[in-house]
Parts: sequence; C-alpha cells; structure tokens
Amino acid sequence: MAPASAPEPQFRKDEKALCFHHELLYEAKVLDLQQIDEADKKSGFEYKVHYKGWKNTWDDWVPEDRLRKLTQENRELANSLRHEVLAQQRAARAQPPPSKKKTQGSARGSEERQMSASATGPRGQKRMRDHDLEKEETFTSRRAVRILMPDRLKSLLVDDWENVTKNLQLVQLPSKKPAGVILDAYRDFAMPSRKGAEIDILEEVIAGLKEYFNKSLGRILLYRFEREQFYDLHQDMEKPGSEVSDKALVDIYGGEHLLRLFVSMPELIAQTNMDTQAVNRLREELSAMTNWLQKEPQCSEFFKSTYVSPGQAYIDKVRSSTT
Repeated sequence: MAPASAPEPQFRKDEKALCFHHELLYEAKVLDLQQIDEADKKSGFEYKVHYKGWKNTWDDWVPEDRLRKLTQENRELANSLRHEVLAQQRAARAQPPPSKKKTQGSARGSEERQMSASATGPRGQKRMRDHDLEKEETFTSRRAVRILMPDRLKSLLVDDWENVTKNLQLVQLPSKKPAGVILDAYRDFAMPSRKGAEIDILEEVIAGLKEYFNKSLGRILLYRFEREQFYDLHQDMEKPGSEVSDKALVDIYGGEHLLRLFVSMPELIAQTNMDTQAVNRLREELSAMTNWLQKEPQCSEFFKSTYVSPGQAYIDKVRSSTT
C-alpha cells in the first residue's frame, strides 16, 4: 500500500495574506514556514508572519487556521470585523452607568452585527492607526471584562458568519449538540476538580449562562438573516406535541450561537451590578471553558452543525421584511 501523502502547505514563503491577531484580520507577509511536528509528516504547518506596518518585534509563528488568502472577499471581511469592533467600543462608551432599574433588551447587538457584516469601507480608505484602536480598547476594558477567544474558536465564528451572512444559509435546528448539552458537558468535566464552595460556584455559572443564552439569543445573538427562522421556531414551540414544544432555546440552538454569547458577554456583564470578585470569577470560568472547547475531541464533537439553504421563498421573505 502506498504511504499517505504529506499535506501541502496552503501558504508559501513571501506570500501576502491576512492574519488574525485577536479579533481582527491584518495584512501580513509569510516569512517562513515549517511543519508543526517534524517527526510526524502528516502534521500541519505553522507560519512565521510579519504584520504590515508593525514592528518586527510583533513577528509571530501562527497556525494555518489564523491565515486567510488575500482576496477581495477576505479584505471585506477584515474591514467588517474592524467596523464591528469599533461599533462595540462606541456602544460601550455611549452606555449610561448601570442602574438598578430593569432595562429592556433590544436587538441593537444583532443589528450592529448585520451592519458590520454588510458594511465595507470605500476603496483606498486609510486604516485606523493601531494605537488609536488600542486606546479605545483600553477605555472599554475599564467598563467590561475582556474575554479572549482562542484562535480555533475564532475561526469557527468567522466561518459561521460567512455561512449565514454571505452564503445565506441557516443552522439546521434543533441542533444535535445544543448549547445546554455543551454547558453540561463542561460542568461534568470540571466538577471532579472542584471542592466545597467551588462546586456551588460552577453550578451557578452554568445555570447563569443558560439563562443568559435563553434571554439574549433573540435580542443580540442572531444575524438578521436568522430572524425569520427564529420567529417560525417560536410558533413551533407554542404548538403542543411539536419537536420543540417542551424545550428552551438553550436546548435547540448549538455551539455556534453559544460562541456568539461568549463574544457578547463583556457587553452583557457591563450592564449588571456584579462586583469585581464575581466578574473575575466569571472571566476565569469562561476562559477555562473556551480553552476546553478548543481542544479535541470537544471541538469536533460540538461544532459540526449542518448549514442548509432555506430556499428562495425564505430569502424573499427576509428581503421584504427589511425594505
């Protein structure tokens, strides 16, 4: 039997590409490449990149899934991500101090997400200086906890965004691995290492995330293209005997929407009266959870949702509702 062929690198030395650094995509140049494990010829590749306009001290070795080809479509994606980050920062800056009054939820987050998905700057628009962006990030971090998403999960979020907003596809519902199942799996994983009050805290965090998911999904976690599906789902949930009649949203939507919740958590936390100790505890738990989710076998098991095309009638209905 012929030996399995070694994988080919997707990027070449001196090739220009786009590379993720935290939430944003930056233009970069591949300086070098190597296999992750030289002893394993089937292992993937990692690349040393130089970010355009950055000092050489920022040069870094990155895995292949942080790189994107330098196409017009990916340039638009980079621009949209930047718009989204800036929109979130401006929204946080404009928020009044949290009050004890119960505030009404809004669809602002989802609308910003849709606007950022479709907005692209004019050709030749000058990119904001990185230190200006960092100053805004520093200001925002004083108002909300910052939760860094591992690169692997970040890549899944980008793929999810492209499937829904560009390919006009929807996640098939109910999910085979809903968010509630994922949260329970993490609880079961983490529980043996906890003692005493730590067990109660873990249970409280899991229950709180489920509640956040149910309350915020229809308000800030959906893209505009998904809203008709959400409305149809709610009608099915009210029909006795339907597949989803006895389920909560956290038991219907899956991993991709759970990741969207994690991205929105800083904004949600900023609107609560949680004390510093509670915020730090939640941040630590979310960081541990996302780190666990990026690893195998969890990543492959929980993020394999099927995206389907809803048909022209659905697309026409969405377009008519937004005109």
